[in-house]
Amino acid sequence: MTNRGKIAVGGVAVGLLLWWLTSFWIAVAVIVGVPVIAYLALDPSQRRRLRRVSRKELRR
Repeated sequence: MTNRGKIAVGGVAVGLLLWWLTSFWIAVAVIVGVPVIAYLALDPSQRRRLRRVSRKELRR
């Protein structure tokens, strides 16, 4: 399994666990908020590089 696959499976597992332990909206806020905060923590040059790499992978 690729690293992205492992991350996706882990994210789904954490999301389901949060949903079971807390209310739905708290789980959604955590699942959406963590990646957004991580993206905003990047430097502008790192964000450009991430967007460029993502676009290259879409063109395959």
